[in-house]
Amino acid sequence: MFTRTSKRFLAPLAAAAATAVAAAGCAQSERDAGGDPNESRPLVFAGAGDPRSLDPVLVNDGESFRVTRQVMETLLKHEPGGTEIIGGLAESWESNEEGTEWTFQLREGVTFHDGEAFDAEAVCANFDRWNEFTGGYQSSNQTYYWQAVFGGFAENEDEDLPESLYESCTAEGDTTVTIAVTESSAAFPGAFSLSSFAIMSPASIEAAAGQEVGGDEGSPVLPDYSQEAGVIAGTGPYTYESWDHDAREVTLERYDDYWGEPAGVKTLIIKTISEETARRQALEAGDVHGYDLAAPADVRPLEEAGFQVPVRDVFNVLYLAYNPEADEALDEPDVRRAIAHAVDRQRIVDTILPEGGEVATQFVPETVQGWSPDVTAYEHDPEKAAGLLEDAGESDLTLNACYPTDVSRPYMPAPKDIFDIVQADLEAAGIAIEPESKPWDEYIPYTDAGECSLYLLGWTGDYNEAYNFLGTWFDGYKTAWGFRDDGVFEAMEAAASEPDPEARTGLYQEANEVIMDYLPGLPISHSAPSIVFSPDVEPPAVSPLTQENFAEASFR
Repeated sequence: MFTRTSKRFLAPLAAAAATAVAAAGCAQSERDAGGDPNESRPLVFAGAGDPRSLDPVLVNDGESFRVTRQVMETLLKHEPGGTEIIGGLAESWESNEEGTEWTFQLREGVTFHDGEAFDAEAVCANFDRWNEFTGGYQSSNQTYYWQAVFGGFAENEDEDLPESLYESCTAEGDTTVTIAVTESSAAFPGAFSLSSFAIMSPASIEAAAGQEVGGDEGSPVLPDYSQEAGVIAGTGPYTYESWDHDAREVTLERYDDYWGEPAGVKTLIIKTISEETARRQALEAGDVHGYDLAAPADVRPLEEAGFQVPVRDVFNVLYLAYNPEADEALDEPDVRRAIAHAVDRQRIVDTILPEGGEVATQFVPETVQGWSPDVTAYEHDPEKAAGLLEDAGESDLTLNACYPTDVSRPYMPAPKDIFDIVQADLEAAGIAIEPESKPWDEYIPYTDAGECSLYLLGWTGDYNEAYNFLGTWFDGYKTAWGFRDDGVFEAMEAAASEPDPEARTGLYQEANEVIMDYLPGLPISHSAPSIVFSPDVEPPAVSPLTQENFAEASFR
């Protein structure tokens, strides 16, 4: 429940409302004078972190996808504001009985931003390119989603990578394409809606050819083509106009030959403002027209000041990952269980998360098919935690633990505040913590490389299938998690390879039970994140998947 807000706190928001109303009046004046604010004013939206790349196959974070999704399109997508899969660049699709061949009927009359025609050959050029990645592209830091769905590559350079599930892509004329895989997977058809698998033009593929990933595993340097506008052409309602890295903003322009409904606003600017307070102040000053991840304490005051603050449905998880390769003490089951009993997850939900947050019992929210009511429970019990550590011979245990800075995430609105609670709880149970923090753009590569014994991270679902959560982490060995347990891997394999959806749901429930018994990490919470818009904006449909389509937005 929200507490009463002081007049001192409401004052700047009241002033902000006046600014917002004045801005709306300005837009109306433009219309009265014969102008259209949708043509003359850019819509500026503030995100919490910088995008990593303009090529979506090289990223796995929502801040990057917010940008690429406006420009690049996938074969399938989700209904506005929901989780049902509908046609995207493909109007219809079907699979064979075994689930190993997926045939798509493509839309006609679609062109890439560089003028090339979109067709079946272009689709195959993209899938073949991804499968044939070599060198630094084979790091999970770069091609996370490809590896989560398809495993390895045509020629693996790492012995830990499995054989590629991808078999072939066949163009049958211009508008029919069949993608074959070696075995059925629960990832399909949902994977064909993943933003990472958006289709770029053949000319863009040619322009990117020969450019390599530099740096090292923990600090990769992405290729130039992915860091500047003007190279990558998609089919979406917006085109990449510019990326000012110093100003931390990407400018997108309406694509006038778009096959669907044209974008409501001609120019869209997605600007990074890392601090939530600074995002709110930018909205109050009229410098931006919306921002993501409003602080829970700000939601009601913002609404009372006249701003629009829609809340997304719960479809995410925050977790504390364990990595036994970073510290062998985490190989001991009693140590993992001690950590689970030590952390007061209800306190995190009650004091930090927005209204509607829930304690997580497993690594998927209850809204995902495959959630189980029968998983092992780990209640907050510091004395039990201390006893388990003593039984394991680890009463003097010290672990390093990591958290990100300069970012808010839908599942983690205040990383440092959450980390402080986790650290205090673990130390109260007898585990000494050595804190380590990294900026968000360094944090994912760092944790993926296995550098942290414990670390905070989370996930917002891409589609309503338990594989999208569990398969991302637990379908096989991952450096980020550092464990090898046949029981977990076999339970995941049984579920992922089952083609019947109803039977697969039951197998995922069993997999959740196996995972929570082994306990590779501690699921902490599920959150209902807010997004904010000024009164003069007609906002896009808000998505539980955080997949807002800003082409739906316009000035009123």
